[in-house]
Amino acid sequence: MVSPGILAAGDTETPTVWVLSLEGPIGPAMSDYVSRKLVLTGQQEVSAVVLRIDTPGGLDSSMRTIIEAILASPSPVIGYVAPQGARAASAGTYILYSTHVAAMAPATTLGAATPVQLTPVPVPGREDPGQQEDTSPPENTPENLSRSHPTLADKAVSDAVAYIRGLAQLRGRNVDWAEQAVAQASSLPAEEALRENVVDLMAESLDELLSKVHGMPVSMLGVKQQLDTQNALVIQLDPDWRTELLATITNPTVAYVLLIIGIYGLIFEFWNPGSVGPGIIGAICLLLGLYSLQFLPVNYTGFALIILGVALMVAEAFVPSIGVLGLGGLVAFVAGSIMLLDTEVPGFTVSPWVIGTLATVGASVFLTVFLLMNKARHRPVVTGPEELLGSIGDVIDWQNGAGRIRTHGEVWQATAAEALSVGTRVRVAGRDGLVLKVEPDTGHAAERQTS
Repeated sequence: MVSPGILAAGDTETPTVWVLSLEGPIGPAMSDYVSRKLVLTGQQEVSAVVLRIDTPGGLDSSMRTIIEAILASPSPVIGYVAPQGARAASAGTYILYSTHVAAMAPATTLGAATPVQLTPVPVPGREDPGQQEDTSPPENTPENLSRSHPTLADKAVSDAVAYIRGLAQLRGRNVDWAEQAVAQASSLPAEEALRENVVDLMAESLDELLSKVHGMPVSMLGVKQQLDTQNALVIQLDPDWRTELLATITNPTVAYVLLIIGIYGLIFEFWNPGSVGPGIIGAICLLLGLYSLQFLPVNYTGFALIILGVALMVAEAFVPSIGVLGLGGLVAFVAGSIMLLDTEVPGFTVSPWVIGTLATVGASVFLTVFLLMNKARHRPVVTGPEELLGSIGDVIDWQNGAGRIRTHGEVWQATAAEALSVGTRVRVAGRDGLVLKVEPDTGHAAERQTS
């Protein structure tokens, strides 16, 4: 939604500049926010968009979505690493390279753009000065021969290098350093970045930035034009509620917690049908969790291990295995939780403390259920034909091996293998239809009190 102030700004001849904030880890919420705002610039006659960057990096898919939006933007995009102390690391470097104008505030940095799951690999002709001599295996060893074949790491780095080189060539910036930023995880402060033609200018403030870029030529989809930012109306467009909500539920830790609560809620509903509450909460949380995971790099083996772990802990309550199923379920649950997100991007991993807490809570809940069910199994039978077995009664009438006894406040026909007399304490040993089989109570059997 565009505010009335933005609409009014488009109706005047005063140039309008939008300021978007790209702060924190770059994820689905941030890419959605930037992409939607850049599309709107074509409808609002925005002279330029300042993308203020301060990020440690983010997801590759989200980064590419933002870059595609910048390249297709109807209005020029000025990348600005600010305020002082900010950084455009990893994915932020690619995004800065893609902008029509790249600027940095003093005491800011960029670089370290190697894919985070991988370690930097040497680029032919650019040896690391600190590398020790002759540490590689001999030429004909299997280890050395395997290096001549492309590996998954090499392919990922090569793809990233080609991508950032293309952006550097498009914007006329330092191609060699862009390659080093990916292959060798190189970083630069603002002053050196300007000297190396990595960025176009330095500015201490937004006002100084707009003053310096005014009249600067840029290429918009192959068409040359000059930036018009003098005395511009600056409008700060902060993330709206939709972006904030998406950022919250796509936080890996939040998505993980929603997923686990959803699974537990449905399990408790199945255990106690008709309770409604756990089922509703579980269904909502499970759907939100699954919705969030579709935006994240999910390892489905980890997801399957979580489901298996919960299933094994539930099975322990119904099929006692001296803890084997429960322990196996706990191990599978923790392993799956650790493997769930296939990334090491800062801000996109599940907190180990949350995993430990939920694993402990889950194990405690199922242990409690197991103990209660085990106690119920060993509880004396209080209904049905077996209720009378072991009960204590008194003989009220007896002759010729048969008679009547009183137990549980009721009078029953009874038989015995030995002679009994009136008043004898007996214990029910069996039952044949409506006739009880009794024997004298020796006092060693556990006595049941009649109700």
